[in-house]
Amino acid sequence: MNEPMVRAAAADISSAEFFERARGRLTFDVPPGLLDPSIIPESGDSGTSRMLEIIAREQPIRPAAVLIPVIDHPQPTVLLTQRSPLLADHAGQIAFPGGKIDATDASPLDTALREAEEEVGLDRGFVEPVGYLGLYGTSFGFRIVPTLARVKPGFTLNINRSEVDDAFEVPLAFLMDPANHELHSREFRGIERTYYAMPYAERFIWGATAGILRLLYERICLS
Repeated sequence: MNEPMVRAAAADISSAEFFERARGRLTFDVPPGLLDPSIIPESGDSGTSRMLEIIAREQPIRPAAVLIPVIDHPQPTVLLTQRSPLLADHAGQIAFPGGKIDATDASPLDTALREAEEEVGLDRGFVEPVGYLGLYGTSFGFRIVPTLARVKPGFTLNINRSEVDDAFEVPLAFLMDPANHELHSREFRGIERTYYAMPYAERFIWGATAGILRLLYERICLS
C-alpha cells in the first residue's frame, strides 16, 4: 500500500482538530463503486488491486457499511468489537460495528447506525455522523463504506452475544500512529498482496479493520 511522504504525529492532533479536519475532508456522497463492479476500490497495493479485479469478475458485489465510532473523550478512543467465535464469517476477529446493506436501509449511514444498535446497543442519540471515508474492498467480495462518527461519552452498551463476544476501546492516538501499522503479506492465486495489522495489548487488529484504520489515518491525520 502507498506510504505517504508526509506524516503528522497523531498525538499532536487534538480531538477538536481531528473532527474539524474530518468534517472538512469527508462527505456523505455514496461511492459509485459500491454497486458498480467495473469500478475497483482503490487499495494502493498492486497485488490487492489485482485481487479485487479478479473478485469483481467472479463474485457478486456484497455492499456493506461499518461505523467507526470515535468516542470524544479528552483522549479520544475508537470503539471496536470482537466477533463471536460462532459466526460463519470472520469468527472471532476484531471488527467495527457493521454489516451488509439491507434493501430497507436508506443509506450506508443508516446501515452503520442500525448495525451498531443491533450488535452493541449503541444509542443513535450519542452518535454524530461525520462522513464516509470512501470505499474499501475485501477478498470476500464486500464493498464496505466506512462511516466516521463522533460519539458522546456516557452511553451504555448492550452486547448482542449471538454476534459479538466483546466490545472495547483503543486510544485513537495509538491507531493513528504509523509506527503501530505493521505491513504483512500473503498470497492470493500466486499474487502477493499486503495488508495492515495493528496489535494492541492482547488484541490483534488486522485485515479489513486495520486497513480501514489506515485509510482513516491517511485521510485525516496527514497534512
